[in-house]
Amino acid sequence: MSHLARLNLKTVQRVIEKDPVIARREKLIAGIAEQKLVLEAMLRGETYAVPVKRWRNNEAGERMQVEDTKRIRPWWFEQDNGWYVQVRYGSRVLNISGKSNSVFVSQLQEVAAVLGAFQAAAEAGELDKAVLLAMKRIKQAD
Repeated sequence: MSHLARLNLKTVQRVIEKDPVIARREKLIAGIAEQKLVLEAMLRGETYAVPVKRWRNNEAGERMQVEDTKRIRPWWFEQDNGWYVQVRYGSRVLNISGKSNSVFVSQLQEVAAVLGAFQAAAEAGELDKAVLLAMKRIKQAD
C-alpha cells in the first residue's frame, strides 16, 4: 500500500475573493489613519517617515537590502490664511461632494477633526462613488 493511498485526496480551487468595494474602502481608511499619524508628528514639529527595505548596490557592486525611510506627504497645505485638507486615493484627489475637492480650516489643529470626518464617511461608504470615479480616470489615462 502506498503512502499517498492513506490520505484523503481531493481536487479544490482556492477561492480568495474579497469584495472590491470593501477592499477600496479599507485602503482609503488605512490612508486616512496614516495621515492622522502625519498630523500628530507635524504638530510635534517632527517629520513622519515609514521604514522601508530597498535593494541597493554597495561599493563592491553587490546587491544588498538596506533599510531606508519613506516620507509620507500630508494631504493638507497652507493657503489663503488657512489650511486646505484633501482626501486622496493613491495619487488622485477625490471630489468630496461632486464639485469640491477640499475642506478649508483656519488652524492646523482643526485638520484632525476633518480627517476624523473623512474616516467616518469612508467607513459609512459615502466616498465609494468618489473612489470609483478616481479609478475610472486612472484607467482612461492608460
